[in-house]
Amino acid sequence: MKKIILSSALLLVTLSVFSQEAIKIQDKYTAHNKGKFFVSWGGNRETYSNSDIHFKGADYDFTIYDVSAHDKPKGWHIDYINPGRMTIPQTNFRMGYFINDHYSVAIGVDHMKYVMDQDIAVNYTGTYPNRYTYGEALPNNQVLLTEQFLTFEHTDGLNYVNTEVSRHDDISKLFHIHDTDKVQVNLTEGIGVGLLYPKTNAKVFSKERHDDFHVSGYGASIKAGLNVTFFKHFYIQGELKGGYINMPDIKTTYSNNDSASQHFLFFQRIIAFGGIFKI
Repeated sequence: MKKIILSSALLLVTLSVFSQEAIKIQDKYTAHNKGKFFVSWGGNRETYSNSDIHFKGADYDFTIYDVSAHDKPKGWHIDYINPGRMTIPQTNFRMGYFINDHYSVAIGVDHMKYVMDQDIAVNYTGTYPNRYTYGEALPNNQVLLTEQFLTFEHTDGLNYVNTEVSRHDDISKLFHIHDTDKVQVNLTEGIGVGLLYPKTNAKVFSKERHDDFHVSGYGASIKAGLNVTFFKHFYIQGELKGGYINMPDIKTTYSNNDSASQHFLFFQRIIAFGGIFKI
């Protein structure tokens, strides 16, 4: 009888331990994502493909071909967290919601910067007034992109306002991480579409530049990234993101007759810091 009682007691203790462990696993905050919100802020670097840029106005209509451009990095700087200067660096803001454990929907702004390379020779077609007076004229249907002739940049900035749908998968086991409430590693991939809302800084000949935000076109993108979440609520995320931008209506001056158009590919490298939580 004593043996039966002892065996029963041991069985109850064993079942209790296993039940508690099962409850602990089920109770992990990181075990499920559905219903969680997240928000992130970070910085980026960009690379752009060459593009053809078409300029037109009341007395000019010309295209420059295969034009190269670069971004305008700030580096590690206090401006990334200074509320009054947050638009000066190249930044990424994102806010989203998990519709289930693996998929999220987010909105955000990729604040990129695009600067046309100066003092390079490019092919051109078309006409413009006062040729040879800007130090730009070259033989063989080429022009030199001097500052007197043309400057062109989206530096406040090349704002890609977009919506993304992303998938998230916990890959912590690959790193032998068992307590994901302390550290969790996730793989994420996504697709996005959106509008381009740049503040273009262009000087065409001696015309006064346009200095207001303007919806200039659209874009689409794909991304892949690695997310590391600490203590359930805080994360750092690295992403590689590529896409296509088409801007058929870029404002260059305050005249309604003046505009530019271009399309190109972009490639972003992003590091962002964020939080994930339930309300």
